Amino acid sequence: MDSEGAEGSVRVDAWIWSVRLTKTRSQAAAACKAGHVRVNGTRVKAAQSIRAGDQVRIFVGGRERLVVVSKTVRKRVGAPVAVQCYVDNSPPPPPKEFTAPVAVRDRGAGRPTKRDRREMERLQPGLEKPAR
Repeated sequence: MDSEGAEGSVRVDAWIWSVRLTKTRSQAAAACKAGHVRVNGTRVKAAQSIRAGDQVRIFVGGRERLVVVSKTVRKRVGAPVAVQCYVDNSPPPPPKEFTAPVAVRDRGAGRPTKRDRREMERLQPGLEKPAR
C-alpha cells in the first residue's frame, strides 16, 4: 500500500477511486467535471490536491457522500483498508419503503392505452388533468 500519511497530497479523482467511492477513476474524474465533487465546500477539478483533514462531498450513485480524509493513498486498496482512509459523515440513505411507486412499462409495448394512462395517473398523484 502506497500511503502518504498526513504530509502528502493526492489528486482528488485518484483518491476517490482508490478508497472505492467510485468504481473507476474515469467516473471520479467525470463527477469532478460535472461539479458533483466539493472539497471543503468548493467545487473542484479532478487535478485538485487533497490532504488529510479535508472534507470531500461527492454526489454519486444517486446519493450524497460526505467524508473526511484521514489518510491519503495513491493506489486502489482493498475495502477493509479503504474504510480506514476516511471518516464517513454521510446522511443515511432513504428507507426503501418510502419510495413512491413508479409506473413501469415493458420496452416495446407501444403507446399506452387510455386505460394504461389512467392506471399510471392513479399511481402517480399530481399527473391528473385539471378539472374544467
